Amino acid sequence: MKTRQLGRNGISVSELGVGCMGLSFGLGPASEKAEGIAMIRGAFERGVTFFDTAEGYGPFTNELLVGEAIEPFRDQIVIATKFGFKLDENGAMVGLDSRPEHIRDVVEASLRRLRTDHIDLLYQHRVDPTVPIEDVAGTVQQLIIEGKVKHFGLSEASPKTVRRAHAVQTVAAVQNHYSLWMREPEIELLSLCEELGIGFVSWGPLGQGFLTGQITPDTKFDDATDLRATFPRFTPEALKANFAVVDFLRTMAASKGASPAQIALAWLLAQKPWIVPIPGATKLAHLDDNLPASDLALTPEDLRQIDDAFAAIDVKGAPLSEGLTSIADR
Repeated sequence: MKTRQLGRNGISVSELGVGCMGLSFGLGPASEKAEGIAMIRGAFERGVTFFDTAEGYGPFTNELLVGEAIEPFRDQIVIATKFGFKLDENGAMVGLDSRPEHIRDVVEASLRRLRTDHIDLLYQHRVDPTVPIEDVAGTVQQLIIEGKVKHFGLSEASPKTVRRAHAVQTVAAVQNHYSLWMREPEIELLSLCEELGIGFVSWGPLGQGFLTGQITPDTKFDDATDLRATFPRFTPEALKANFAVVDFLRTMAASKGASPAQIALAWLLAQKPWIVPIPGATKLAHLDDNLPASDLALTPEDLRQIDDAFAAIDVKGAPLSEGLTSIADR
């Protein structure tokens, strides 16, 4: 596995990371603990050194799983986690909370769950409009001085917010939704990252599974455990309309001796040398489909064909639920 540098700060990570959320939350029933640990350790054995989690995934259970899984090789990897949601006594997300005292409480709890004395990359999960971003950046700066955090990141932050935060504490990486069928970061955010020397981490790089070709128009999503059941892009009507995306990826993948997932990930890797996708994986088979993308070289003509094809496809449905969209930073 090749490595990439996230920003001028120089966090060196594997070219493809792993988003661990789906092992515990959000994409169907949680994996069995032993299976989740085996998947994470299998990723490390295959060269992955970048693992992403958050207190909100579960909540808490994903950090516990990741902490146990990575303990034997903790010092050989980069672990990213997040703060920023307000959780009630039942663990339900009931709002945003980036007050300095709350950030500190979350970090202490995350350190315990992750079985470590430092967090390599700490993101604000969502921007809290009631707390100045300068106060957030300043709090993380103090945690860095104390050695509890190594680097500061922002997730789903607007370019304006990123610039303000970066003026207080260097932002090492921005994590935003970016894939072949979610191109919004190209409008302004990627150019800002290039200007400021900030790395970009792509979550949802496989379109919540759709770009793998494993989801069909007949796929059903469990209302109780799968967030995609609430996403307009995953209604039966939208899935059927959007299948032109899968048809194209399958055709190109066949011509390259690859899989649709590998095409989607290789396309992201080809955009900028400081972009690192973190596809989710719940099984070793998913890893073994994703990771060869690191060695798949797309030619300029391939990239042109992909861009032309997606420009001609009218993707139906918003990518996320109204609830998630409503807390976006603008």
